[in-house]
Amino acid sequence: MTPQSTRRTRERLVEVARELFHQQGYGATGLAQILRTAEVNSGSLYHFFRGKHELLLAVLEHYKELLWPAVLEPAWRGVDDPIERIWALLDAYRGALLESEFQSSCPIGSLALELKDLHPEAHALIAENFEGWRQAVRGCLEDARARFPAGLERDKLATFVLTTMEGGVMQSRSYRSIGPFDDSVAMLRDYFGRILDSEPTPPKKARKHP
Repeated sequence: MTPQSTRRTRERLVEVARELFHQQGYGATGLAQILRTAEVNSGSLYHFFRGKHELLLAVLEHYKELLWPAVLEPAWRGVDDPIERIWALLDAYRGALLESEFQSSCPIGSLALELKDLHPEAHALIAENFEGWRQAVRGCLEDARARFPAGLERDKLATFVLTTMEGGVMQSRSYRSIGPFDDSVAMLRDYFGRILDSEPTPPKKARKHP
């Protein structure tokens, strides 16, 4: 087996596992199904991974690599304004919900809920994935910093955007309706509108005492 074919085999295992974990969950996905779908034998799998847990870690590393090409770049293509990029990113998740008839979810959020505290290494990588997403939004806020009031905590606002996305997706999937997602984003837009339109309060003039 050449180094190139070896790399392709590993990549195929990771990609198949990623798709299956997303579609049906980590716990419901067995190694036999992964091998069958990837058309790889068990010897090849154990050449790269000691078991399903190590394969999960590779999947989570892969998600970090996919953030730009699979999530940010398609959403931001042709969108130059940094604030509009945030709405474009959220709209991409909205589109995925509608296209999948509310079956689509954030794969990182789904794994975070499913794995709970059983896999600390996986949770560390889940946190890194969330942080990458949050920092992308933080970068948009930083690019638009002149439009915000002085002293705005952009880190916390980026976290608020992530929380809106995750909560909106989860609720829309539960209700099988785009309403909760749209309502969440509408309130976030309202908040942005209020802080973007706010003017710094001018300093009070010192009173002259007679």
